[in-house]
Amino acid sequence: MITSKTNSHLTEIRKLARASARSRSGRFVAEGEDLNEAAHAARITPLYVLAAQGFAGARGAGWLEVAPELLASVSTIAQGARVIGVYDQRWGEPAGPLTVALWGVGDPGNVGTVLRAVHAFGADCLALGPDCADPYSPKAVRASVGAIFGANVARYTRVDELPRPVVALVAGAGEPLAGPREGDLTLLVGGERAGLPAEVLESADEVRSIPQVAGDSLNAAMAATVALYEVTRMAPR
Repeated sequence: MITSKTNSHLTEIRKLARASARSRSGRFVAEGEDLNEAAHAARITPLYVLAAQGFAGARGAGWLEVAPELLASVSTIAQGARVIGVYDQRWGEPAGPLTVALWGVGDPGNVGTVLRAVHAFGADCLALGPDCADPYSPKAVRASVGAIFGANVARYTRVDELPRPVVALVAGAGEPLAGPREGDLTLLVGGERAGLPAEVLESADEVRSIPQVAGDSLNAAMAATVALYEVTRMAPR
């Protein structure tokens, strides 16, 4: 059992709370039994998992027991976590037929929630553009509710790297988004405050909006979720 606060695993988990450490190592942390069970269900093998002494849940290869107070000390969850796993990050390429692309979505909670929607509606990829939050940050991983282990996550820097056609979602602009739609499609969603830059809109193939009864716009996570529902409803996937 791990009883020293200077243990190398505990030290690494502390460091992985920082974006710079995640970027250098290519690793990330999943806190809580539900996330680690989701990894197991997706057949993603952990580098190691730390479990609090006395944890009665299922265990697997690479699990190590830790004094509960030490595990709580490295957790980013207010009430502490009984299980913390460390995994390799997985990055793919933007790929269809159905892709959701984010541009300038800086809130990790929104990025994680979009990941959850991508997984739930059977989309093939979440592509993250400039100024997007790290999908492997603790907040994004929690918000994904395990979808981080089942979704294809990619990076892009230019719209022309995305599968065509690219449909940009802009509140109050263009025709209403209508579905279902067949064939390749990328849904492009911008950040809440700045939206999509003019040069990005010019690179899109279409501009569409989500009809609303009231309010100016939906946040990025809500817009992506509604759009995914619309383009996949009644469509075979």
